[in-house]
Amino acid sequence: MVKLFFIMFLCLNSFFVVGNVNNISSLMIDELPKDVKELGFKKVGNATFSVLFWDIYNSTLYTKSGDYFHERSVEPLIFEIEYLKGITKEDLLDRTIEQWKHLKIPESEYGKFVLVLKGIWPDITSGDKLAMLVENKRSIFYFNEVAIGQIKEKEFSKLFLDIWLSPETSQKELRNHLLGEIK
Repeated sequence: MVKLFFIMFLCLNSFFVVGNVNNISSLMIDELPKDVKELGFKKVGNATFSVLFWDIYNSTLYTKSGDYFHERSVEPLIFEIEYLKGITKEDLLDRTIEQWKHLKIPESEYGKFVLVLKGIWPDITSGDKLAMLVENKRSIFYFNEVAIGQIKEKEFSKLFLDIWLSPETSQKELRNHLLGEIK
């Protein structure tokens, strides 16, 4: 009888733990809506990245409050890029690494993420969207609104977002647009 009670207790306890784990994040979803405002996000800012006369991508930063505080931001956010030109995942990784080097981030900090990103990111064609949802210091990537992978290490989201949002970014005007400082 005691064994039966103990087994039932463990089963019920496991059920509640699993239920709580599933409810930790209301944003851990398999697919983003086309308009993330449906999830309660507000646009902070948006920008177009261009090289010479060619527009490469449009990017938009969303948070729950509509504001972003670089060093102190703990609220969920979505950073979305809509590509206007195709790019292979190898070129995308190379450009990402170039920007980390520009920011003087040691390879020891970003190196462990390169293979993970290579396994997550697809080749991009014109019109594709790549988005990253950051919640509870976890980064979830979406390709054309469908979840394609996540990175659970809390330091990754800031490391990745610094490419665009750090005061030391190589694209200061783009940063100012994303932060809503330039309309």
